[in-house]
Amino acid sequence: MGTQESYVIGIDYGTLSGRAVVVRVRDGAELASAVVEYPHAVVERSLPGSAERLPPEWALQVPEDYRQVLKQAVPAAVTQAGIDPSDVVGIGTDFTACTMVPTTADGTPLCELPEFAAEPHAFVKLWRHHAAQPQAERINELARQRQESWLPRYGGLISSEWEFAKGLQLLEEAPRVYAAMDHWVEAADWIVWQLTGSYVRNACTAGYKGILQDGRYPSKDFLSALNPDFAGFVADKVDHPIGSLGDSAGGLSAEAAVWTGLPEGIPVAVGNVDAHVTAPAAKAVQPGQMVAIMGTSTCHVMSSDELREVPGMCGVVDGGIIPGLYGYEAGQSGVGDIFGWFIKNSVPESYHAHAAKRGVGIHEYLTALAERQNIGEHGLVALDWHSGNRSVLVDHELSGVVVGQTLATTPEDGYRALLEATAFGARVIVETFNAAGVPVTEFIVAGGLMKNQLLMQIYADVLNLPLSTIGSSQGPALGSAIHAAVAAGRYPDIMAASEAMGSVNRAVVSPIPENVAAYNELFAEYRLLHDYFGRGTNDVMHRLKAIARRAHKVAVEVTA
Repeated sequence: MGTQESYVIGIDYGTLSGRAVVVRVRDGAELASAVVEYPHAVVERSLPGSAERLPPEWALQVPEDYRQVLKQAVPAAVTQAGIDPSDVVGIGTDFTACTMVPTTADGTPLCELPEFAAEPHAFVKLWRHHAAQPQAERINELARQRQESWLPRYGGLISSEWEFAKGLQLLEEAPRVYAAMDHWVEAADWIVWQLTGSYVRNACTAGYKGILQDGRYPSKDFLSALNPDFAGFVADKVDHPIGSLGDSAGGLSAEAAVWTGLPEGIPVAVGNVDAHVTAPAAKAVQPGQMVAIMGTSTCHVMSSDELREVPGMCGVVDGGIIPGLYGYEAGQSGVGDIFGWFIKNSVPESYHAHAAKRGVGIHEYLTALAERQNIGEHGLVALDWHSGNRSVLVDHELSGVVVGQTLATTPEDGYRALLEATAFGARVIVETFNAAGVPVTEFIVAGGLMKNQLLMQIYADVLNLPLSTIGSSQGPALGSAIHAAVAAGRYPDIMAASEAMGSVNRAVVSPIPENVAAYNELFAEYRLLHDYFGRGTNDVMHRLKAIARRAHKVAVEVTA
């Protein structure tokens, strides 16, 4: 006999791991969670079992890693929660985006077919796969020439991370794989397909990553002008019935019930993106509330009752976050990834030894050293483009810069400069939204980086805004659970479920006036560098990327 309580499962698929969280329906209490690290992580250098180098800017994943989250994390979380599985009434999922899976008609990823096991293009292309930049540039140029009406909805630029650029790369570099592909599927929808046995395309990724605006994709004529063989891309590979956020995509299949240990037939919510699904978890369902989900990268999402064209935004979609409101997205391609890269490559062993002696992690140790500095004391300013720039320049050929280094520069100097650079990048985004008539009235932080108090104070000072923080350490999973509760009919809509199940701590970090003034001076220098390298005054970063690609090609030919 089950209890009177009911529960939902939220499953958050991140860049390196998947997490399942058990959530109580009546109040959003998180009872237990379990994490599964992807065994293959991010495939960047070579395919599993292969010594052949992948080209630069590639980032792939292995779909079986995603299934293991269902098979391991969900049962573990339910067991840890100590609940009766029969009391689970729904499942919701979220995924990184734009992460694409080429599949057969029944949803089998092409990389799982023997004939394509050694073909890189048959694998999942992770969101941070940036090798389709040349295709993205052609899409943008043609759209500008033709004055396509959908282009301003994406800030005037389509990203190399998105469905059409990656799809065009697949056609042009691996036509045999493209021909064998029946569906070009967002991973957010593929995992729901695995759970239900039926393919439902979600409105969020279709709008933000698939250029679906006002019920239409880019025309066949436009696609043909890019490449005659691309004319049928929408009709043959992409177009599919759309599911609204908060709706049920179907019931849990018998096979997935065995994987998860949950009741067959319970509703599975329509798929969603990790950032967008976090907004209701943070009670950010009103206009003006920008949520920054800060992890390896940062995604900024907010809703508005106004439709505006914001330069460099990732997109605006009617109902893309909350039904009835326009959902806006922007982002920074590298944040936590940049800090991790710095730790891995720029910190001497002596620092690691000191951190170990004090019983703290190297990030905590460097943060403590950086915290002692006065603002500007390190004499540095950095550009946070180590993974390119998503907003507002939308250019993944850009790269990182640190100005001001001397022989006296220390690791903590460089570390703090990078923390500040990401805050400066966020300020550019906020100022761009404000100038476009979509005012940011509250800045809410979610994600693992909100634990770093120095970083949070830097953001408050740079933005000159009080920071609120989500009340959950598992924001995306909680958001997915909220959608699951709506799909299960336990709440009438996402607004109501957010009010009951979401959690936020308002204005917990306030800007310090003297810090604001100091950062205004540094931000002016950041902005000069931002425009100099990012807006065409000096295209050295593009030229260096081109040189690197040529050198890599020569190296591969020599090795072969």
